[in-house]
Amino acid sequence: MKHFILLLAILSLTLSALGQATKSASSAPQPPPPPPATIASTVDREISTIEKEIVDAAEAMPEDKFNFSPESLNLAGANYKGVRTFALQVKHVAASNYALFAPLTGDKFPADFLGGNGPENLKTKADIMKFLKDSFALGHKAADTLTTENMLQLPESSKSPRLYRATFAAAHAFDHYGQMVEYLRMNGIVPPASAP
Repeated sequence: MKHFILLLAILSLTLSALGQATKSASSAPQPPPPPPATIASTVDREISTIEKEIVDAAEAMPEDKFNFSPESLNLAGANYKGVRTFALQVKHVAASNYALFAPLTGDKFPADFLGGNGPENLKTKADIMKFLKDSFALGHKAADTLTTENMLQLPESSKSPRLYRATFAAAHAFDHYGQMVEYLRMNGIVPPASAP
């Protein structure tokens, strides 16, 4: 019987302590809840995700290998003839971002971005990286324009709704990110997203 009373006393003290801890935790100031998701914030998060992957991968490739193409490996049985270099992969993503996002923001699409590989005068890693980062800045601006009222509207001179253009830009960039990862690995570089 003494053991039972002692066990009951311990259980009672434990429950009392737990109650106090819960009361203390609930009386502590709680951070405000995050704002509700919107079309703009959801698309912007997708753009941020691919932006980090692409920019980190591009930064990981040394400048002296920025013009690497698997064609230079001359692998038996491989057919890499004419594939884009790493630099052209990066420039292509940036030029495509401009093409897809500019109609959403009303920004003018520069004529020298036509052709899918961006301006020919961009040769250095620094210049190409700036072009890439600027293209994602335009993407964030484009995402910010999206609302539930306008997301299915066609921007001027487009056959695709605003939401499609913004989400396709992210999907397209992910395709090229996969190629960039392969180019990094062919050069013995672990992509930053896979690094321990």
